[in-house]
Amino acid sequence: MDQVAIITGGSRGIGRATALAAAARGYKVVVGYASNKAAADEVVAKIESSNGKAIAVKCDVGSEADILDLFKQADAFGPLGVLVNNAGVVDMTARVDEMSAERLHRMMNVNIVGSILCAREAVKRLSTKHGGKGGVIINLSSVAATLGSPAQYVDYAASKGAIDTFTLGLAREVAGEGIRVAAIRPGLIDTDIHASGGEPDRAHRLAHNVPMKRVGQAEEIANAVVWLMSDEASYVTGTILDVSGGR
Repeated sequence: MDQVAIITGGSRGIGRATALAAAARGYKVVVGYASNKAAADEVVAKIESSNGKAIAVKCDVGSEADILDLFKQADAFGPLGVLVNNAGVVDMTARVDEMSAERLHRMMNVNIVGSILCAREAVKRLSTKHGGKGGVIINLSSVAATLGSPAQYVDYAASKGAIDTFTLGLAREVAGEGIRVAAIRPGLIDTDIHASGGEPDRAHRLAHNVPMKRVGQAEEIANAVVWLMSDEASYVTGTILDVSGGR
């Protein structure tokens, strides 16, 4: 397979697991990362050690210039087949009446605007309307979109609610142009994103609220992503798939 899969936030957590899973299925992987070059290089090295092909590209999806550069480098690597909009941020646990405008702008810029801009660039390359051969866009949402995350991070939950709506709208917009668009809503997953919200043990602390009584693993999300990417999901678009242990 010569197709390229761009995975934003691909250096750790769900993004890393997805990058490895996509490479195992024959995709050439572009690992987007915001700041941790060492982690991104490790993912590339792991893929290459299994005879896969990958490159790491620094990309803060809060920056349109970075996004344009990401896609430019991906173009040089091969024809785009898949975009996984995985990059996102959380912030410290807070009530809405404690949130600053700066925090809100950062949250929405990275989690919503960044994902839409990446999708824009992907559509330009994938759509048959633009001479493309079709492809897949997978957005990473969160069960927070349906739970609201009160007294934790309502702003993050709201940003993921926007991703759900964007997924539905874009899917219907480009369904006749060879592009499938879907989203995954992970539940409590054992990744270090919780540490950036000030609660590194959050997933395990809340595991008792999950019907399956355990946290999920990044690989379990990646397995769902690569299924949606595959021809096995050829009639699936506009779908939001909960991978949350029943939460």
